Amino acid sequence: METIQSIQEFELLLAEQDAVLAYFSTEICSVCKVLKPKVSEMVAESFPLMKMVFVESDKLPELAAQNRVFAAPTVVVFFAGRETIRKSRAFGIDELKTEIQRPYSMMFEAP
Repeated sequence: METIQSIQEFELLLAEQDAVLAYFSTEICSVCKVLKPKVSEMVAESFPLMKMVFVESDKLPELAAQNRVFAAPTVVVFFAGRETIRKSRAFGIDELKTEIQRPYSMMFEAP
């Protein structure tokens, strides 16, 4: 999983990739440390064409604010550069996977 270093890098990624999952977190978030590898594994196994990136909200507060991220962890999923799914604080991996499945299959598995 790549760590975003700037707003410009994030904007370029959204322009270049069809599907992006951005995991926003902070250094002091203990829940984030447990959830991050589970989200990463879910994306790798179930959504191989989706790019997953990590955003340290405390190091890039402008990027977090630009994406209306005020809690950690927050997962924002983009399809074709547009926000499609948002999950904050308490959410389950199965719930996230179910929500991603439909737009992902429409984008990548269409006949």
